[in-house]
This record gives sequence, structure tokens and C-alpha cells, in this order.
Amino acid sequence: MKSSQKYYSEVPLKKSKKENAPDTISKSKFNLKSSIMSTLKNNVQLIGNVGQEPTITQLESGKKVARITLATNENYKDSKGEKQSDTQWHTLVAWGKTAEIVEKYVTKGKEIAISGKLTSRSYETQEGEKRYVTEVLVNEILLLGTSK
Repeated sequence: MKSSQKYYSEVPLKKSKKENAPDTISKSKFNLKSSIMSTLKNNVQLIGNVGQEPTITQLESGKKVARITLATNENYKDSKGEKQSDTQWHTLVAWGKTAEIVEKYVTKGKEIAISGKLTSRSYETQEGEKRYVTEVLVNEILLLGTSK
């Protein structure tokens, strides 16, 4: 065996780019997944019908806040095959420009889609009772069908 042949057989071969590709791909998938997951935290999306006329309040600062009740319906068949409907009620709060859109275009019965985040707060009644409230803070609103 020639000395040059011996040298090449003893030196480990460097990995080619193709062999490294899965590591790079798996790392990029992880980063993408992490990035997407961080934006999904506390994200609420609902489609439903407005239960009553929205309440619009203008604060001393001039900023507007809108409060909306939204009904979402889930239809299913029970174990007997009969159609059932389950209605959930949600309290929505919209501020600023979103509140102005609600004031102009949202009425009782109107079908809307919203995107926002879940918030919880507590307050004390005049009688001294502590109450807890869970609301959806609306970031975006989409006006859908007509009023019912």
C-alpha cells in the first residue's frame, strides 16, 4: 500500500452538507414552532351573535370602551341521536378604535367574529362581596352576516 493511500483511509471523512441538513432542519422547525407557540399564548377567537345592544362608555380622557355580550352555539347529537344545542355567553370588552367600530356597526343579533385575549379581574360590591369577572379583551373584530 502506498503511503498516500494509507493517509486517506485513516483520516476520518468530514460530514458533507447533506448529512448536516437534518440537524439544521430540525433546529429551524423547533425555532419556528417556538415562535408560533409564543404568539398563541392567551389567544381567543369566537364567532357568535350579539346578545344585546352594546354599551358604549366615553371616559373623561375621551377614550371609548364598548361592552358586548356574545352568544356562541354548539350543535350536536346526543346519545339518542336527537339534536342538541349548547349556548355559551361571553363578555367582550373593546377599547379605542375597536369600540368606535362596535358603536357604529354592531347591534343586537349581529353575527361577529372576534380575536382577543382572556382577562380576569375582581371587584367588591357595595355590600362588600368580592366578585370575579372573566372577559375577552377584543383586539380585532370582523362583521359577518346580517342582524337576526
